[in-house]
Amino acid sequence: MLVSIHSMLESRWFWLLTRVLLAVVFLSSGLAKLIDFEGGITEMTRAGLAPAALFNWLTIITLLGGSILLLLDRAVWLAASALATFLLLTIVIVHHFWSLPGQAATSSMHIALEHVSLIGGLLAAAIVSRLRKRLA
Repeated sequence: MLVSIHSMLESRWFWLLTRVLLAVVFLSSGLAKLIDFEGGITEMTRAGLAPAALFNWLTIITLLGGSILLLLDRAVWLAASALATFLLLTIVIVHHFWSLPGQAATSSMHIALEHVSLIGGLLAAAIVSRLRKRLA
């Protein structure tokens, strides 16, 4: 049993699955903002970002570019850094639970904590990518 678990953890397909699962949230958000560009602009406007179209494009590029690098297992450190910075900025700009009242604060805090967990996953992926390349 333990041998099969070790084999799975070291397999290429499991590493690919891990990267796909980590990238899903970024890919889906980036594609949604690209497909519904006006909706993305509305999100940026609601967040107080101007010019909204520019911020929507920067978000799309960050989310899709980081996802592609992650999926291709290329410059994962760069993808993780860009996506983690995006998540941190999102917490500060959009999910600033410390300054919101009541239920809005609780909801934003939960989203911020999910973002922090995603940052941990991105950092772990960058470490694993580097170690796998060193061992190859």
